[in-house]
Amino acid sequence: MAVDFDDRSRELAPHCQGESALRIVAIGGGNGLSTLLHGLKQFARPGSVPQVDITAVVTVSDDGGSSGRLRREFDVLPPGDIRNCMVALSEDEALLSRLFQYRFTSGRGLKGHSFGNLFLTALTNITGDFAEAVKLSSEVLAIAGRIYPSTSAKISLEAVLEDGSRVEGETRISKSKVRINRVRIKPGRRRPLPETLEAISRADLITLGPGSLFTSVIPNLLVAGIPEAIRRSRAAKAYFVNLMWQPGETMNFRASDHIAALYRHARANFLDYAIVNTTPIRPALKQRYAKQEAQPVENDWDALARLGLSVITGNLVRQSDKVRHEPGAIAGIAVRLALESRARMLANPPGKSPG
Repeated sequence: MAVDFDDRSRELAPHCQGESALRIVAIGGGNGLSTLLHGLKQFARPGSVPQVDITAVVTVSDDGGSSGRLRREFDVLPPGDIRNCMVALSEDEALLSRLFQYRFTSGRGLKGHSFGNLFLTALTNITGDFAEAVKLSSEVLAIAGRIYPSTSAKISLEAVLEDGSRVEGETRISKSKVRINRVRIKPGRRRPLPETLEAISRADLITLGPGSLFTSVIPNLLVAGIPEAIRRSRAAKAYFVNLMWQPGETMNFRASDHIAALYRHARANFLDYAIVNTTPIRPALKQRYAKQEAQPVENDWDALARLGLSVITGNLVRQSDKVRHEPGAIAGIAVRLALESRARMLANPPGKSPG
């Protein structure tokens, strides 16, 4: 069923006003997660009503571009996705954010690297700990929230394709021409930070996506303890369904196929909501994507209903030269879901008998 939270959220906000800030844990990676964080940031500022406490849990399996080079040359975790999230949550939209995103266009050994990636790598070498480097860098940028790598262990990603073949490395996986059946991290049984598990246990809302399904979102669910913590949490759980197919990862995927892949890797049906866009993509832009063998993700309503999900619909798309989620639209939905979840938990505290 489609749900409209606008009127309900206006009723709930005063009710939750006297409570602590709404706690949202956003899980993912890539541009999709940073888009959501950018939208949520406006609710994290002092005096916001409602106010949101943001925790981002970010995948660390990237092996391409600047991140991949630094990973190979300095034996550090890939900093790129985390850098993007830091900039998205930065209070300083001008100089510092531009500095962290600055990419060198020349220079032997420097060309292609972003300053933020180099900064995080240097700070990791100084502190000896990537998570600590992220924490200190976040303080420099005065970000509105906390960012944790999904694990502090060095991992790589391997995909098992439908034909039985295996592909290792996020970059190679994203270029696969054969449908992906399953991904896994190597070595297995990597653990998350204790702070991540604590944030999940205390959350009002846990979100996954938007972002590359197999290389940005699912890798977080492969870290031992994270799927179990999500299932145990009393928070509402929501997935932002991607807008378009991703060539090499999700060709011909409908909305329900995304959900099924999440459930398969988490080994449980754990979501409460699927959040989908219902605004048509402009014909010219759709045609441009078709040249790359990408089409809009189909909202297969009956299949989503059979999965037992509440489906939230809306105009969630920003259409320019690319199709992207609108930060304010998806952040607004996340806040409304967190409000409803907080109200539900206040009305039904642990141990309270139903009735």
